[in-house]
Amino acid sequence: MNTNPLKQMIKKRQAGAAIGIYSCCSANTYVIEAALLAAKRDSSCVLIEATANQVDQFGGYTGMTPAAFYQFVHQRAKQLGVPKERIFLGGDHLGPLTFAKQKEVDAMQAAAELVRAYVLAGFTKIHIDTSMRLKDDPVSQPLSDDVIARRGAYLIKVCDEAYQERLCKVADAVAPLYVIGSEVPIPGGAQHNETLQITKPKDLHASIQSFQAAFAQQGIMDRWEDVIAFVVQPGVEEKDDGCSEYDRVKAKALMESLHAYPNLVYEGHSTDYQTSMKLREMVEDGVGILKVGPALTYALREALFALSYIESLTMHHQPEQTSHFIECLEEAMKQTPKYWQTHYHGNMPQQWLKRKFSFSDRCRYYLNDPLVEAAQAKLIANLRQTKISFSLLSQFMPNQYRKVRNHQLSADPHDLIIDHIMETIDDYLYATHQNQLFESFPV
Repeated sequence: MNTNPLKQMIKKRQAGAAIGIYSCCSANTYVIEAALLAAKRDSSCVLIEATANQVDQFGGYTGMTPAAFYQFVHQRAKQLGVPKERIFLGGDHLGPLTFAKQKEVDAMQAAAELVRAYVLAGFTKIHIDTSMRLKDDPVSQPLSDDVIARRGAYLIKVCDEAYQERLCKVADAVAPLYVIGSEVPIPGGAQHNETLQITKPKDLHASIQSFQAAFAQQGIMDRWEDVIAFVVQPGVEEKDDGCSEYDRVKAKALMESLHAYPNLVYEGHSTDYQTSMKLREMVEDGVGILKVGPALTYALREALFALSYIESLTMHHQPEQTSHFIECLEEAMKQTPKYWQTHYHGNMPQQWLKRKFSFSDRCRYYLNDPLVEAAQAKLIANLRQTKISFSLLSQFMPNQYRKVRNHQLSADPHDLIIDHIMETIDDYLYATHQNQLFESFPV
């Protein structure tokens, strides 16, 4: 078995270093490119994760299977000059999430096929999520830790069998590491302003004990050493206009509970929009893996809107020739409201504003709409043809303006977009110090 280099994080933390890694949870091309370029710039590494609803054995909503997503990321990395050894691919919320309307026997069979496809494709960080109720689960009570653990251990056994199969074809295949835990935030973000409950230490211990018992029952107790992280709720979540900010005082009991498990770190979901200092505090306190998704596509949206405003002012005398990107995005969201209507509440003017500017960033689900993609392509083409004036760049993208003036960045709209996304990524790199994880890796 070939050791997963992500285990270096545990060793460094045991030695007293507050080292972590951020997880780029996005299938967006711009976001992935920004994450790869940040790793190249810092001679560091990058962890990119696809969720079960984005990428599955049937294609997910991106149209990509795990093998296709793996190929997509590595092809782009090769084009950008990022060594494959520095790229880690993960599967997020893998389990019966998208099959929850089926009975357990069918849902778990489909989930097994899902995790098998991820491992066979070469994904090496697997988040197993069996926290959702299935069709034949009683609705009158929450799922017990034992049920969640039993289903999770079964899927990890499937993953281990798939890894052994992959080893027969790829002799140097890296062994997958696992993330488990029953207090998992809703994939895609909360739909209401729920009151956040920080994970109680007693619940943490009970859940870990249930998983260990389930591993023993499945005969895979030797795989427990490959469980690298446990998902907890440290008290963070994005909102329409901000986030629930991390409070290390309130989370102290939870963080101190980690001392009982020196081979684990916590994985924090929905860390979007935390300040760089709050992110660093989370890493210092025990949240070794910081998941981020909407904040990255929100930065992409900010850049696209800024360029749209620049375009409309530059071409104000010929509005019929502009891309109307913002209007196209709005129309796509109104035509197919299923991705935002359960998240954005309030009257019509409030929903109008949220569709464009909510931190929940539900518009990310519409960026692959053909009409939106066409508008985006026209936006970039128009700005390349007319060129972006420094005065408008300073007005709408002041940080990028300064970099352009200092000859640190080109004024090409593509490069401006990537740089703006990287500003968000840099908050996470400041918090994790992940460039120290793989100092011995090839550059």
